[in-house]
Amino acid sequence: MNEQPSDPDDWHSRTAPSLGEFERMAEAAFARLPENFRALCRDVVILVTDFPDEDVLEELKAESPFDLLGLFSGVGLPQDSAVAETGRLPNHIHLYRRPILDYWAEHEETLGHIVTHVLVHEIGHHFGMSDDDMERIEALADSSAQ
Repeated sequence: MNEQPSDPDDWHSRTAPSLGEFERMAEAAFARLPENFRALCRDVVILVTDFPDEDVLEELKAESPFDLLGLFSGVGLPQDSAVAETGRLPNHIHLYRRPILDYWAEHEETLGHIVTHVLVHEIGHHFGMSDDDMERIEALADSSAQ
């Protein structure tokens, strides 16, 4: 991660996290999630790109590439079968760096909290969790980050 200068007047050397740095941030946020929650996504792959591709934007009827912060793709727990399927791709969590950075610039939250929030919600909504359940999971992840 780019180390940010401690002097707030030294803004000229600050940069937004690169795709690689953002990916490491997402992996660290995922690792802080409770074990039972992470287990819902066996072998999940976290992919970081700047924006969703055109097919995703069209399918979700997004008005702008900045409308979508993340996306879960794959087979959710309720749809998963006990029988192993050959050729099935792993579940993916897509994080879209530029929309997340744009959201961060407009809100009073840390970037780490936003990344954790997107991860929890992409996984949680896909598995039918309530907002209260997801808030508890976020709180646990945030407390382990400190």
